[in-house]
Amino acid sequence: MADSPSYNANRWQRFSDWDKRPLRLDQFAVEDPENGFSAFSGAKDPKPGLAITDGKITSMDGVALKDFDMIDAFIAQHHLDLDVAEEAMAMSSGDVARMLVDMNVPRVELTRLARGMTPAKLAEVVAQLNAMEISFSYSKMRARQTPGNQAHVTNAKDDPLQLGADAAIAVALGFDEIETTMRVSRNAWSNAMACCVGSSVGRAGTLFQCSSEEAEELEIGMAGFTSYAETVSVYGTESAFIDGDDTPWSKTWLAAAYASRGIKMRCTSGAAAELLMGFHEAKSLLYLEARCLCVQRGMGSQGTQNGGIDGAPLASTMPGGVRELMAENLLAVWLDLECASGNDARHSESEIRVGAKILPFLIAGSDLICSGFGSILKYDNSFNPSSFNGEELEDFLVLQRDFEADGGLKSVEEATALSLRTQAIEALSYVFEDLELSTPDENMKRSVAVASGSDDTDSYLPRAVADISDQIKDRAITVVDVIKSLHKGGFIEEAENLLFLVKLRVSGDYLQTSAVVRDRKIISAINDPNMYQGPGTGYRLSDERREELATIRDVLDRESVLRAEAIYEPAESKRVSYHTRGPAEPGTNPAEVVIALSPGFGNTLFRTLAGHPLSRVIGELKAGIEGEGTTMRIVRCRHTADTSFLGLTAAGLSGSGVGIGLQAKGTAIIHHKERLPHNNLELFSNAPITTLEHYRGMGRNAAIYARGDMPDPIIVPTHGEALGARFHARVALTYAIETEMTQDGASPELIDVRLTEETS
Repeated sequence: MADSPSYNANRWQRFSDWDKRPLRLDQFAVEDPENGFSAFSGAKDPKPGLAITDGKITSMDGVALKDFDMIDAFIAQHHLDLDVAEEAMAMSSGDVARMLVDMNVPRVELTRLARGMTPAKLAEVVAQLNAMEISFSYSKMRARQTPGNQAHVTNAKDDPLQLGADAAIAVALGFDEIETTMRVSRNAWSNAMACCVGSSVGRAGTLFQCSSEEAEELEIGMAGFTSYAETVSVYGTESAFIDGDDTPWSKTWLAAAYASRGIKMRCTSGAAAELLMGFHEAKSLLYLEARCLCVQRGMGSQGTQNGGIDGAPLASTMPGGVRELMAENLLAVWLDLECASGNDARHSESEIRVGAKILPFLIAGSDLICSGFGSILKYDNSFNPSSFNGEELEDFLVLQRDFEADGGLKSVEEATALSLRTQAIEALSYVFEDLELSTPDENMKRSVAVASGSDDTDSYLPRAVADISDQIKDRAITVVDVIKSLHKGGFIEEAENLLFLVKLRVSGDYLQTSAVVRDRKIISAINDPNMYQGPGTGYRLSDERREELATIRDVLDRESVLRAEAIYEPAESKRVSYHTRGPAEPGTNPAEVVIALSPGFGNTLFRTLAGHPLSRVIGELKAGIEGEGTTMRIVRCRHTADTSFLGLTAAGLSGSGVGIGLQAKGTAIIHHKERLPHNNLELFSNAPITTLEHYRGMGRNAAIYARGDMPDPIIVPTHGEALGARFHARVALTYAIETEMTQDGASPELIDVRLTEETS
């Protein structure tokens, strides 16, 4: 140990190990309420209170009417329902907290009460819930019963071909919404057109947003390229609002402008926004977010994306910060808002922390579990890396499968993915050419079709994209022009899918709370309300959806294991042959070691878990045994496939009393006939990391035991990998194949094994 270059006699070495973990890249902040670093208990958080005189509010949360700031005034005028306020404010916060977790209290009763509660009251209630209770309450209070998800589709070059291809993949993965933004602001119109076309490939109804400066985003929406918006930012302090040159009333006007053009709209807020801007007022994250959410309800917003959003990495540095992110999401759904529950900004470098953060929302469900799952790679995510990105997408699919929890996504087969990407690229390329915006060449298109990210493409660069974007804007090209072009070019399905969304905008159907489009039908809090009231109620996976969640890549079954093994049979038949010589009899030679093979060894199964040909394993054992001057005899057992009983059977037949049990998967054991079944001499249980040299050593040691001496045990070094999940399914399936081949009462058979010179 002293020779280790990292050894420090004055430090426990484990701390050096911990220093190398990704967690050490995270930063953590001391709780400091005076300076805004407090998740639940700010230094200047007010106590809940509401005074009403002659039907008018005269004070709220300790602030007199004459001292109201613009947020207080807006909440008092547009959020608080005075018909329920006195009742709600008089209730014990602890009693209301228990109502949230009581499955017998209907959701509608709680949303009614929320309309009469001040921000401080709402915050005080949810602060009493622990993380499990928040998750349970969230499952009960979310607006729409069926969960969904939202994708980020961006890239470092703002390459429209890649955006189109990646949007098509996001649609195939099951995302209900797609959001893009750009590295260069001029590229907004090009990005919007690209994602608009890509999202029409394969399925109709995926809603799309181009996150840009608010005025330009509204222009893009009015041109028909987008179908929703969520960049209407709301803050919890007056100074933060003023710094953004906004008021609650101007935000309300903007929300109405979107709705009047048939564009679904929700607001954006989230813990730590005010702290990041320097306007925290020494108040807790939760209280400030409660103010934001009351403003949003007062605005008549369809919903919110909250749960930290860009502030999540800062919120999570504080004690209880991640619990606070959950609590503010609960506030959102309690106020009857659609909730895109954050989980976009990656809050930690630790994959353990990231996985832990997503789990409560996955098992509780959410209107949209992520307000931006990076369907692209981290470096291509122009919003900054999300909690989950293209690299971790399959991890998320497996989490759905593990918990049988609907996170809104499904797998895509390789051939399907390439076909969809190609179709999106061809469709967008035709539109570009037809509208005289650009002419992508074949090399550009091919490079994008197979590229994982923009580092792999030979396509558009930002300057060329800016020229395309300027043309779209300056020539006032709209989605109608794109639809006509797609139809003209023979992309009929894509044209019809885009037209379907335009028609929905005219009807305004997806302006309902928590609305998304599934199978060309609107589902929302109106026709798909969350009716959770305990086990057997609320959202449950259908058989079809459960099968979708279970279908992921590289799933093993008995047939796939046997097919994989069969590939190795021709090569093995050239290296080894097995000939049955009749029943195996007890030996009399005191210098022999008997090896007992499992039922499928060499006839159905042909390699160990480490990939060693079984012929080579026998060759190494033989070399080890004979190298010590003893002889080897081989039998096959059909009455058992268990390693211990294979070894004990071999030992009972051996003239020396020493035998080796050998399974086809490579697990091996040295046994003695006088020992109990599981009290062996040596065991190679870690077959996936057992080398051919180890098998030779096992043969040598068996021979030494046979002549009555005690060898040094063979140790197979491991760092835990052999017991990892990567091997367990194959181990179980392989063993199941062998156990199916056993025959009760079958006697061991003597086997003549002939090895070629190459093997031996």
